[in-house]
Amino acid sequence: MDLWSKKVRGIIPRLALVLLCSCGATGGDVCHSSLVSNLLPSSFRSSSLLSASHGPGFAKLNRREGAGGWSPLSSDRYQWLEVDLGRRTEITAVATQGRYGSSDWLTAYLLMFSDTGHNWKQYRQEDNIWAFPGNSNADSVVQHKLQHPVIARYVRLVPLDWNPNGRIGLRLETYGCPYNSDVVSFDGHSSLLFKLSPRPRPTTRESISLKFKTLRNSGTLLRAAGRSERSLTLELEEGKLLLVLRKGRSSSAAGRQLVSLGSLLDDQHWHQVTVEHHSNHLNFTVDKSTERLQIPPGLAHWDHDQMSVGADHDLGSRGSFGSDRNFCGCLENLIYNGVNLVELAQQRDQRVAVKGNVTFSCAEPIFVAVTFTGPRSFLWLPRAAAASSTGLTVGLQFRTWNKAGLLLTFELPNHGGAVWLYLSRAVLHLQTHKPGRAPLELDAGSALNDGQWHSVVLTSRRGHLTLAVDGDEGAAAQASPSFVVTTAQLFFGGCPSEGSSQECMNPFKVFQGCMRRLTVDNQHLDLIKVQQRLLGNYSHLQVDMCGIIDRCSPNHCEHGGSCSQSWSTFHCNCSGTSYSGATCHSSIHEPSCEAYKHKGNTSGSYYIDVDGSGPIGPQLIYCNVTEDVTWTVIQHNNTELTRVRPSPGKTRHSAHFEYAAKDEQLAAVVGQSEHCEQELTYHCRRSRLLHAPDGSPLSWWVGGPGEGHRQTHWAGAPPGSQRCSCSLRQTCVDPKHHCNCDADRTDWANDSGLLTHKENLPVRSLVLGDVHRPGSEGAYRVGPLRCHGDKNVWNAAFFDKETSYLHFPTFHGELSADISFLFKTTSSSGVFLENLGIKDFIRIELSSSTEVLFSFDVGNGPLEVGVKAAFPLDDNRWHRIRAERNVKEATLRLDELPAAAQEAPADGHIHLQLNSQLFIGGTASRQKGFRGCIRALQLNGVTLDLEQRARITPGVQAGCPGHCSSYGSLCQNQGRCVERTSSFSCSCGPSAYTGAFCDREVSASFKAGTSISYMFKEQAATGPSRSSGVPSSIYSDVTLRAENISLSFRTSQSPSLLLYVSSSHSEYLALLLDKHEKLEVRYRLDSSRDAEILRSKARNLANGHLHTVTISRRADAVSVQIDQDTEDDFNLTSDVEFNGIRLLTLGRVHHPGEMDPELARLGSLGFTGCLSAVLFNSISPLKAALLHPDTSPVTVTGPLVPSICGSTSTNPHPAETTHHQSGQSGPVETGQPLVNAMRTDSALIGGVIAVVIFVAVSALAVTARLLYGRRGGTCQSQEIKTVKPEDSPELPFSSQTSSHNIPSENQREYFI
Repeated sequence: MDLWSKKVRGIIPRLALVLLCSCGATGGDVCHSSLVSNLLPSSFRSSSLLSASHGPGFAKLNRREGAGGWSPLSSDRYQWLEVDLGRRTEITAVATQGRYGSSDWLTAYLLMFSDTGHNWKQYRQEDNIWAFPGNSNADSVVQHKLQHPVIARYVRLVPLDWNPNGRIGLRLETYGCPYNSDVVSFDGHSSLLFKLSPRPRPTTRESISLKFKTLRNSGTLLRAAGRSERSLTLELEEGKLLLVLRKGRSSSAAGRQLVSLGSLLDDQHWHQVTVEHHSNHLNFTVDKSTERLQIPPGLAHWDHDQMSVGADHDLGSRGSFGSDRNFCGCLENLIYNGVNLVELAQQRDQRVAVKGNVTFSCAEPIFVAVTFTGPRSFLWLPRAAAASSTGLTVGLQFRTWNKAGLLLTFELPNHGGAVWLYLSRAVLHLQTHKPGRAPLELDAGSALNDGQWHSVVLTSRRGHLTLAVDGDEGAAAQASPSFVVTTAQLFFGGCPSEGSSQECMNPFKVFQGCMRRLTVDNQHLDLIKVQQRLLGNYSHLQVDMCGIIDRCSPNHCEHGGSCSQSWSTFHCNCSGTSYSGATCHSSIHEPSCEAYKHKGNTSGSYYIDVDGSGPIGPQLIYCNVTEDVTWTVIQHNNTELTRVRPSPGKTRHSAHFEYAAKDEQLAAVVGQSEHCEQELTYHCRRSRLLHAPDGSPLSWWVGGPGEGHRQTHWAGAPPGSQRCSCSLRQTCVDPKHHCNCDADRTDWANDSGLLTHKENLPVRSLVLGDVHRPGSEGAYRVGPLRCHGDKNVWNAAFFDKETSYLHFPTFHGELSADISFLFKTTSSSGVFLENLGIKDFIRIELSSSTEVLFSFDVGNGPLEVGVKAAFPLDDNRWHRIRAERNVKEATLRLDELPAAAQEAPADGHIHLQLNSQLFIGGTASRQKGFRGCIRALQLNGVTLDLEQRARITPGVQAGCPGHCSSYGSLCQNQGRCVERTSSFSCSCGPSAYTGAFCDREVSASFKAGTSISYMFKEQAATGPSRSSGVPSSIYSDVTLRAENISLSFRTSQSPSLLLYVSSSHSEYLALLLDKHEKLEVRYRLDSSRDAEILRSKARNLANGHLHTVTISRRADAVSVQIDQDTEDDFNLTSDVEFNGIRLLTLGRVHHPGEMDPELARLGSLGFTGCLSAVLFNSISPLKAALLHPDTSPVTVTGPLVPSICGSTSTNPHPAETTHHQSGQSGPVETGQPLVNAMRTDSALIGGVIAVVIFVAVSALAVTARLLYGRRGGTCQSQEIKTVKPEDSPELPFSSQTSSHNIPSENQREYFI
């Protein structure tokens, strides 16, 4: 009989069993038969009984025999009722009833299960110990269906609470069906070897499934291998199950792939394992945790023809590990590709080889463990009376997650001191204290809080003291005390909270963890007698079970956060993850450059997390924050102009572009941006671009998400047009062709433009097809991807009625949920968001004009977190809310106030289960709705499109204007906030500053011959048209009764003239430094009188440091302030009107006119140094000269160099990094950045011309240097370094960065 026939034969009895169970089931349930009603009284046990008529045998549902149910002798939480079902059974439900005709019933209880009547396991749901609600009277039946069926023979019910007016009383029933399985047991020296027949035909899905239980934390469960030397191994290591895929005989990391799942799997309970192999990946499941593993091609094909079970036999790949790596325990229902291998072994199939003592039942050793649950836990045991008084030996095994805790303490005879055995910093310490003697201390072991079982032996014999940890593999410490260490009683885990305080003192932390195999003088202690109160005493102890829980498996720490734990909780270390919160859920970065701008950040490189708490990680991206828009710039590995060189044997040139962001990040940035563009340029000479003469395609590019799609149009033309931009403008050099380069001319030409269709961006690769002909030359440039506008940030809706709302699909945030949005309102209350379940719910609301509440219920009762503000929230300004709920806590943030937090209940429900629609701006009841605006609503990193839904919903409007009330403060230095449809901008017209927030000073470096003259009166009116785009505030009245003047300067020149304002009535205002380096303000407002001189008290103003001057005049009152010094006040005695102002001059005064001789001399010397942020009322002459020279009434003579020398302040919101985001991540095949441009036949002529030009320019530069000289100023400026003609003698076009990357102002130099 072949393997497959046997497989079918094994299925038939199972099918019969299923049909038999279904016949006895009620309703449509297949596995819901009564399991208890027909059991004999001997199948019931209990911790105690009130009387014979209250015995456990009477605890059957709806029965009235005896006293009508079971009641224990005393009602406390140490009582239990146990039922032996006779065999392992699948249990699906449990029902309870009170004791008949009494006031005795349970209101809450726990369930525990076991295969042997020992080593109990508590029923868990949602990863927590589950407490079942009980009864409300003695007669009604309360039934609970188990969320996960349990396979067990023994069921134990532990009362938690009962009727306060009665006592514990119980009748019960369990429901389920028989469970059959094929079991095999290995003793650590035995194994099975299967020769697997080849499959009849290849399949795309293969699988292995099994259950196992063991007490050892290491060992090989199975290993499968084939002729191709590809192998699969399942092995335990430190209580975790490893799946190892190997190729070849090598065990190096390069030839294998490994994944680990589970924890504490050596608990002697059954664990389910499944491996499902698909074509290029496999799913690895241990109990309820599943890991998807992508398989490299070398390991993807399975051809296993042998499997070793219980040991790692030599299957032709490598030798055995040895017996210490063999599996010791039981396996159940080992199924490989649908074939039950245990059944084959039972039938002694010829393809199965048995090694050692293999049995087909599960023989389990009995180790009774005890669990110390909290600070009141202890175990007291007396020492046997016949024990020796000359020494002592104590042994135990423990496991814990805590770094500290008392394991054992006892008092020396005759009150002669005490001994403590305790953990501290995960190291075991022994401390012996005897009055009058120095304390004796020993320590051994390390990292003993790893959750593994560790053995400890303390031996005291004849003046010799030894402490050993983990036997031969561990560590030991010894000492020779001068006294005998012995005792008559021992305390494990802690001390009683009351009573014999002199006999037991604990100066250390209590122990939380498990102990087993307790021995005293090499005699095992019977902990079942302890449980029955027949030996020793205990409190708050769980006997015959180890209740340790690995709270880091599964790992609730998201985004790569590392998990650590104690007995009662876990902690996530989010360092280096870019996420924060109790579970590393919320991103610490903004989702876009637009969001950074609205925090006040200027241009720079920032980490962008496009989906917040979603799976896409943050990426360092350059943000170019301009006055108009905020650009997101993503570089790739070659944005330079690159020459195309023919390659031998190739007729085409191809280039592939690797971006500084991952594909999913690129797709998200493009998707959420309002506009994206990418420059695409081709320079050509006798190199056709798109079409050959016969019309066949020559070149193309690939763009779009993922691998992209082939595109045959060039930049500036619509997709699918197979044209270049010149064809649309009808400017191609040859009208017969749709591209300049397709004309195939000997002169240099180019086709360039911007790609703006987002669905085709970014450019992934480029193929150029006409580069192989003799004389063909070309160069291409693919610029960085540039996007602006964030559709998510400004996505808003306005709710104008309390009954209006938007609805969306149910929000799924079972374990982690974060919600963020902005709101503004004039109402004092309203619900922002609500989603309901059957019992669970989540809600965020404005509860008052100063408080926001975040409330929810996940099954533990309603909880709420609130934040109160000291300012009104109904002020019609934007306020930001960020709420998060996870398995550890719930937090709520309002604006920049400290977050409020609420811890989740320990061992409670953790899944948020919602099923209704998500309501935004209101509730399902249409009560307590919100009136106002909600913007940028994100749930778990996904933005809800409020505007799209608002357009089709009555009572809700899409969009929400009025941003300057919230963001106007970002506009600095008199900048004016300008409203936009979905944003705002800062107009810097009335300011001496520029930049996105009017925060960048306009500064210039002056030399002795530099002069800026700003014209007033007729010259301003008859100058350039005021419709040129220059703000109207740049023009001023000609007669003044008041001035506001501010500027910053830096110089070493004294005396020097800083600013001079003249008038057509021989009046003037002058600002200068005198020879004593003091500031003078000279006013002559009456031409018939001498100027009035106002001197400040500040000294040493020509010291090369930056100084700021502010002057304010109101009629005759003048105030002068320098830097942070005290303001000086003066009063003018002449006229108060400054009449007919004509000219404002900075630097050298070329036409002194009627200036005083002293001022004329100073004016002729000019000013050497730096001037910055010069503002005369609303006029900024520096800004007009540097930024608007063609549209302003300003004249500049001499060299004027934009500079940063006036900057003293730093951006309050600096970029996270200042380095350039080059994105150099890979080569571009044969293309190379152009160096010295392209070599042409006209190189010699171009070179000669370049040399002549260079000589002429050099001569002019020397002459200018001699004329102007260099003064001793300290101002540092940066002059732009352009490519000289001789550097690129053959280049007919610039190889510099395109116009999209304009250098900053401090990199330009003007010679006017």
